[in-house]
Amino acid sequence: MYRTHTCGELRSDDVEQTVILCGWVDSTRDHGKGLFIDLRDRYGVTQAVVLPDRGEELLAKSKQIRNEFVLKIEGTVHRRPAGQENPRHQSGEIEVHIDSLEVLNRCEVPPFLPSQPEMPGEDLRLKHRYLDLRRRGMQTTLELRSKIIKTMRDYFEEHQFIDVETPILGRSTPEGARDYLVPSRVHPGSFYALPQSPQLYKQIMMVAGYDRYVQVARCFRDEDLRADRQPEFTQLDMEMSFVDSDDVIGMVDGLMARLVKQLRGVDLPLPLPRMTYDEAMRRFGHDAPDLRYGMEIEDCTDLAAEAEFRVFRSVAEAGNFVRGINARQAADRYSRKGIDELTEFVQHDFGAKGLAWFKVTEEGTLASPIAKNFPDTLLERFKERMGGEPGDLILFIADSWDTSCRALNGLRRRLASELKLYDPDEMHFSWVVEFPMFERDEETHRWVAMHHPFTAPRDEDIRQLKDSPEHCRAKAYDLVVNGYEAGGGTIRIHDQAIQQDVFGLLGMSPEEAQGRFGFLLDALKYGAPPHGGIALGIDRVVMLFGGLENIRDCIAFPKTQRAMDLMTEAPNTVAKEQLKELGLNLAQPPAQNPTKN
Repeated sequence: MYRTHTCGELRSDDVEQTVILCGWVDSTRDHGKGLFIDLRDRYGVTQAVVLPDRGEELLAKSKQIRNEFVLKIEGTVHRRPAGQENPRHQSGEIEVHIDSLEVLNRCEVPPFLPSQPEMPGEDLRLKHRYLDLRRRGMQTTLELRSKIIKTMRDYFEEHQFIDVETPILGRSTPEGARDYLVPSRVHPGSFYALPQSPQLYKQIMMVAGYDRYVQVARCFRDEDLRADRQPEFTQLDMEMSFVDSDDVIGMVDGLMARLVKQLRGVDLPLPLPRMTYDEAMRRFGHDAPDLRYGMEIEDCTDLAAEAEFRVFRSVAEAGNFVRGINARQAADRYSRKGIDELTEFVQHDFGAKGLAWFKVTEEGTLASPIAKNFPDTLLERFKERMGGEPGDLILFIADSWDTSCRALNGLRRRLASELKLYDPDEMHFSWVVEFPMFERDEETHRWVAMHHPFTAPRDEDIRQLKDSPEHCRAKAYDLVVNGYEAGGGTIRIHDQAIQQDVFGLLGMSPEEAQGRFGFLLDALKYGAPPHGGIALGIDRVVMLFGGLENIRDCIAFPKTQRAMDLMTEAPNTVAKEQLKELGLNLAQPPAQNPTKN
């Protein structure tokens, strides 16, 4: 028997038992009268001690032990002396007096210790991920991830969903991010694509009569990465037939309530609040607003049109916008230097032309270098519009709608963090609904689908598909948690003619649509039911429930922001023979090891 107990299992009730433990050496301490070893596994830490009366051989052997050695120990459980208990560990009331010790494996001097308080840079941790994964923080996160996925599976099983695996090797249908392509050896010159999502397959499942489908799905997108993106990721994919938006949203409301109850022990009020896309952009400048604090955007364009201040007036006359936020009681927190830093922030990160500001004085007037350009009566109206009180800092962006949204959203988030306007442990759930169906591509100026080309328009907007696509709203809904999109879904088009119209609006000829999505168009001819669903980003949900800032800390073996696995050194070159089998020739010699570039 390798072990009788784990390192987090023993308690005072186990005193006098003979036990066998296995684990990694977390630390050693030689106190002269005995050598103490903290033995660690993923369940906890147990203090073990080699006493002098156990013999010189055992004591000498124990003194050769170093951190991260793998040990097997056998001994007797004893209660620790009074006052020497360790409340940080669940096994802190006891210790094991070692009778025998076996080194199962040694450890070279590691580049860092999992138990050290300050971790090294992320690249070193990812290079030696097997050490990083021994950290208690990583173990806690992966345990949380496992609990979340199990809760999701249990919830959907209770609601009669069937778990179906869809293919990893599929057809390339580029309509969003770039596909990862897989060359076929059996069919030279042809390629599979790794799925960006199971979108088309789950729609086919609905046509096939499986009215409640769910899957924990692996997805792949060859896109530029950020802190909350990975080239391969996991999502909870769900689809239902004979439903509308409210049915899908209600199902996910129940899932979020289940997660919050099981993981946080509190009741989540339902239904979750909703707002339209237009309202979210008007009030918060973003389609995934953080609602843990206020600081809403106010539009002052009409007042700006009356101002002698040239910047405001010219922007208003050009049909653009003057919009602002009120950072309450922040006037003293931001000096001129601090405001200059905010100005540089909105210019550099969001392309704004500048930042106008006012501080509300103790007398209730607006003070700013630009205040002299406004009559007192107009300043008072600005203050009233912004809800200004003594001590407030009011900030304005004068620019296009899109730039003002981006800049004010960025300012709002930065100020909320710096001013500590929310509890980091708080979680706020909401929905954003009624997204536009289409948006203009900045480069081609053609219409593109805001969600995906299979999204159904709202019934009252179908007639606008051809004549006024800019006014067409989608049956789309995003779940927002603490300012992050935790999931997004839509009701799908189940009418083949409408799907053809949408493809045409997106610039696809009937022949091209048939070539790329013919199997879907054909399926829609054969009794497709009304259906819709959602995909929840499991990595992001774990990040939010775990109070983390980066999804790489929620994934066992993540990629870097350059889509590299530093531990296995992937991607890497392959042998010429493999390329020859696939009928591939490289246009230029590859780097020998791109992970080291």
